[in-house]
Amino acid sequence: MDEPEHTDVVVLGMGPGGEYAAGALAEAGLHVTGVEDRLVGGECPYFGCIPSKMMIRAGNLIAETRRVPGMAGTSTVTPDWAPVAQRIREEATDYWNDKVAADRFTGKGGHLVRGRGTITGPGEVTVGARVFRAGTGIVINSGTEPVIPSIPGLAGTPYWTNRDIVAAEQVPESMIVIGGGAVGAEFAQVFARFGTAVTVVEAQPRLLSAEEPEASELIERIFSREGITVCTDAPAERVSHNGQHFTVHLGMSAHVATHLLIATGRRSDLAALGVAAVGLDASAPVIPTDGWMRAADGVWAIGDVTGHGAFTHMSMYQADIVVRDILGRVGLGQVGEPADYRAVPRVTFTDPEIGSVGLTSAQAVSAGLRVRTAVAQVPYSARGWIHKAGNDGFIKVVEDADRSVLVGATSVGPYGGEVLGALQMAVRADIPVGTLRNMPYAYPTFYRAIEDALRALGGSS
Repeated sequence: MDEPEHTDVVVLGMGPGGEYAAGALAEAGLHVTGVEDRLVGGECPYFGCIPSKMMIRAGNLIAETRRVPGMAGTSTVTPDWAPVAQRIREEATDYWNDKVAADRFTGKGGHLVRGRGTITGPGEVTVGARVFRAGTGIVINSGTEPVIPSIPGLAGTPYWTNRDIVAAEQVPESMIVIGGGAVGAEFAQVFARFGTAVTVVEAQPRLLSAEEPEASELIERIFSREGITVCTDAPAERVSHNGQHFTVHLGMSAHVATHLLIATGRRSDLAALGVAAVGLDASAPVIPTDGWMRAADGVWAIGDVTGHGAFTHMSMYQADIVVRDILGRVGLGQVGEPADYRAVPRVTFTDPEIGSVGLTSAQAVSAGLRVRTAVAQVPYSARGWIHKAGNDGFIKVVEDADRSVLVGATSVGPYGGEVLGALQMAVRADIPVGTLRNMPYAYPTFYRAIEDALRALGGSS
């Protein structure tokens, strides 16, 4: 084992939040060691957000072209995956080369170490034969790995995860997706629009089970309309592969396809990370933190491992808090405000987009609130009526009736994720429902449907 190398901060995992925190601390003058065993930048730019949204953009263009008849003339479209695959390789991932991101970090004065890091003691991280001693502390941003369910017959087969599907150079003839959450739903729709025969298998009673029931009902109806087979309340009992086709057995039925995508969530391996060495529970699913992302003395955690949502925007939000806290400790800045998770947004980029913020109606009831809800249908709004083809969607608002403020909302429709911005601000700032009602909403816009939902709430706010 080499002699310990001294540094101020070790950032363990250089995903979006880790890269940001490491770079910001290095720019502030600290000696920062960033440890990464995959690609600097993490899952999002190479296997997640960016390439998948390029796929979605392409699929949506195909869908929009098919909506021309009856609206603007006639149209034909011939899907071609080649430019999509090329764009992912050349524009998004640099052929899965992280030189640009690595140079960005080292250009700020950071020190990049390639390899798997393990916490081996307070303020100590070991990477291979190298030991790093952090005088200020360790920032954990280790992310998550795809969950592979223990379905009999699955192990050893050439199934895909999100990391495989974004690298696809050809569209599969047919595909079964096990998992009907955001990732499974997005990929299912994209490939169906490019001609793949898609079946989605979900063990829960509905797709997108984390969302409002109205969102699940709508997306299932749209999937059926687009030729996607949906099997809900259907846990996969067994998988087989004969060299050419997968067969997924669901009780009394079985589905066959050339490809199988596993999209059943993600998890962290805290034991492999060595968190027990700093007094943390290695068997826990996540690392608990305080408002400043402190997990233990001299240890901060950000991103997926904290359990506040596996979103790039969450990792970046928490990273900013950590940077402020560390710089405040060493006398180079102000600590500032702690984390506030009342209005965390999320968007499922299906068509229509499904944006959500705060509590669902069921969560609000479980929290003991006196709840009022209302739903406004996008097709009945002026802009939705004008839009016509592809105008599926709704706005749902969840009110704490005792305080007369919104505690949650869902925005589904064209640009649903963008419309969500106004609802997020309302939830985050505790803006009275009366104030939201008594303001003009630009006409004719999609976000004007928020006004319709607020009016439908009832009560005197």
